[in-house]
Amino acid sequence: MSVTGKRFIVTGCATGMGRATVSAFVRDGAHVVGFYRSSGVEDVEREIEGMPGRASFIRCDVADEGQVKDATGEAVRRLGGLDGLVHAAAIAPTVPAEDISFAQLNDVLRVNMGGTMLINQAVFPHLKEKGGRILNFASSTGATGAAMKADYAASKGAVLAWTRSIAVAWAKYGITVNAICPVIMTEMYRATRAALSPAQLAAHDDQMASAIPLGGAFGDPDRDFAPFVVFYAGDGARFVTGQTLSVDGGAFMVR
Repeated sequence: MSVTGKRFIVTGCATGMGRATVSAFVRDGAHVVGFYRSSGVEDVEREIEGMPGRASFIRCDVADEGQVKDATGEAVRRLGGLDGLVHAAAIAPTVPAEDISFAQLNDVLRVNMGGTMLINQAVFPHLKEKGGRILNFASSTGATGAAMKADYAASKGAVLAWTRSIAVAWAKYGITVNAICPVIMTEMYRATRAALSPAQLAAHDDQMASAIPLGGAFGDPDRDFAPFVVFYAGDGARFVTGQTLSVDGGAFMVR
């Protein structure tokens, strides 16, 4: 299924899976407005040059209610409407559970859960009349836990519950809402690896090698993630909602 001619907002668009999503959509002929907070978008702009669709970009902190409302309104104006949202923006500090400060916990929850709520609420009025797709980035750690990212795992568990809740609440409008749990190589994951000691990194890699049945390693954003997100953002996924969609080589098999 194609997203040609569809109109999307993509948050966290400058790097990682957000960047891969923008590129995949524009390559398929969709029109995108990407939200980014700090990283520049020059690399994305160069990557999509000459592709069939189009994209523009707005600086927006997804945890700032005023910025989210203003940026969403401007995005919909540029696009002439809206067909879907892919919400990828998040933060994931690496700290032992016993050392997490209350301030850090608040920051992680504010960005990851609070930002998800704000951007979902902001796009709702624009999808309410004709329906559409919302894909929220969660994480399998929201179900399994993460020793060095307990606050991140807690925030993503909240995203999973929020996603299921609004999937029920907004189904009557034809809005599908699903959570993505990816195991994909990104800049954020590389930063996580860099924060580990050599012993921790070796143990982590051994764990990943046995935990990911398909290949024993993280997937590639363009090869493994982009085709997945194009499908679930398109018309072929109109009957899928409230689901935890794992693109992870079999690491998190939901039952």
